[in-house]
Amino acid sequence: MGGGDEDLGKKLIGNFLRKLWASDTKPQTIIFYNSAVKLLAEGSPCLDAVEAVSKAGVDLVACGTCVGVYALEDKLKFGRISDMQTIVNIMMTSEKVITI
Repeated sequence: MGGGDEDLGKKLIGNFLRKLWASDTKPQTIIFYNSAVKLLAEGSPCLDAVEAVSKAGVDLVACGTCVGVYALEDKLKFGRISDMQTIVNIMMTSEKVITI
């Protein structure tokens, strides 16, 4: 979440996902790219929050290229692997896009 201290970033994104899960309003989709795809995989420090958000009906989309770079194909616990064309389509047809 943002740049800077990696441990702080992990805490912030975990807290963000937990608060999002508890919120009455949830996004339709969350797209994970670059190293954020690790949040969907075994060993994620916030896998509990990812699971809760997923079970709440939020579509979790992982960048397929990123999943491949980090060799997570068999380690993802939640979300679906997608390609950049699908990610672009999701973003371009969304009413609002928020980047964190």
